[in-house]
Amino acid sequence: MTAIEAGRTVAVVGTGTMGQGIAQVALVAGHPVRLYDALPGRAAEAAEVIGRRLDRLVEKGRMAPAERAAARARLTPATALPQLADAALVVEAILEELGAKQELFAALEDVVGEDCLLATNTSSLSVTAVAGALRLPGRFVGLHFFNPAPLLPLVEVVSGFTTNASAATTAYETAEAWGKSPVRSADTPGFVVNRIARPFYAEALRVYEERAADPATVDAVLRGSCGFRMGPFELMDLIGQDVNEAVTRSVWEGFFRDPKFTPSLAQRRLVEAGLLGRKTGRGWYDYADGAPGQQPHTAEPCPAPATVTVHTHLAGPAAVLQELVEEAGVKVSRDRVPEEHEGCIRLPGGARLALTDGHTATGDPSGPTIRFDLALDYRAATRIALAPGAEASEQDVREAVGLFQALGKEVSVIDDVPGMIVARTVATIVDFAADAEARGVASREDIDTAMRLGVNYPGGPSEWAARVGRHWLCDLLETLRHQYADGRYGPSRALRRSLKLNGRML
Repeated sequence: MTAIEAGRTVAVVGTGTMGQGIAQVALVAGHPVRLYDALPGRAAEAAEVIGRRLDRLVEKGRMAPAERAAARARLTPATALPQLADAALVVEAILEELGAKQELFAALEDVVGEDCLLATNTSSLSVTAVAGALRLPGRFVGLHFFNPAPLLPLVEVVSGFTTNASAATTAYETAEAWGKSPVRSADTPGFVVNRIARPFYAEALRVYEERAADPATVDAVLRGSCGFRMGPFELMDLIGQDVNEAVTRSVWEGFFRDPKFTPSLAQRRLVEAGLLGRKTGRGWYDYADGAPGQQPHTAEPCPAPATVTVHTHLAGPAAVLQELVEEAGVKVSRDRVPEEHEGCIRLPGGARLALTDGHTATGDPSGPTIRFDLALDYRAATRIALAPGAEASEQDVREAVGLFQALGKEVSVIDDVPGMIVARTVATIVDFAADAEARGVASREDIDTAMRLGVNYPGGPSEWAARVGRHWLCDLLETLRHQYADGRYGPSRALRRSLKLNGRML
């Protein structure tokens, strides 16, 4: 089997925002499209909405008037399921309720031909479970589009336990023919994107719950240090707190309440209060007209130290900092001290400035310490977070702030929390991706594609791992495991197996 030919009928059941979007994609790709909804009149209304969207495409010069007219002529509202009998593909986009989906597809099997491909757009239910009640479950797949479907390129093609390889290939090639970027996924809770993206939200929420930083600061640090287009709190408000929490809870339940996926009590309280984000006017941020915007904590300007000392060497992702410090005109002296096990910058007042490694700065046996957070590219980063230990003086902090400001960075000083903000987020995402790959959820290439296109990450997890170093990430996660001891952290077996340093498996 190959892609479904453009002249064959595609049916979409469910005419909400997602159903309309999927119908528009199939329509623009040249298919006759039938729209069906169980509520009388909804399919006709949806057809009118899609028609107006096509009109706007013409106004913007993205579609010729003749193409618009032909597409509108191919769009037909259906008032009963038997009108979908000639469909080559039926995509379901109804409510996320297993019983309702099973009932729908059982009814569709009595209507469509045996060569018709059946697909669900579910984002939270098991594709295998939906297909469980079917007479021919081999032709059933997941086609998980992302909202808005006409704009976002990613489609997760999900094979259930009983899905035939030929059906998955047809779904994949059809999505590709529609101009999408499909990735293959096994039927696992969250599929690819919603599984691997959980730490992006979970680590931000945990930093907030530990009172290490406020939402605006967390968002600003992840944008400035990593290049994320939106921070996690901004994105949760855009998605909707109720929707985001429901996905987290679904994945957590799907993995039998694995601590790595534990939902956030802080987010639960927000949902209970009805503060769902942009759609209600308030979530983590206030969207009311005239409301003061929440600003990140940004340190006041401080003078840069005239000279610093680099002990041993700045290894791993921070190695470039010595070069940047010298370029900024700060004199660098070098000193190798045997008792120093990690590279650090010694500030004029004697405090150590060291990359976070999962330990807190407070209580460091080497003396007063200030940790700085990970950046995926320290040269390109626009903001850096610092976490001073309790032993660091105010002057020590000013020297650290001034040094990074001399490098052209804005600086956010946060509380002393293990792994800080960026390091723990990047490490857990990379670990989740390695685990998913090892378990056959998706290929490494598809995982990177899914995370870049599905949630607009500035790179894929394997790209981050190559840049930062899997050994460093694994050590950080191992330290976090000891720091928290609650089962949430620790490198997966997959990440450990991917490492080899000096002939030693880690």
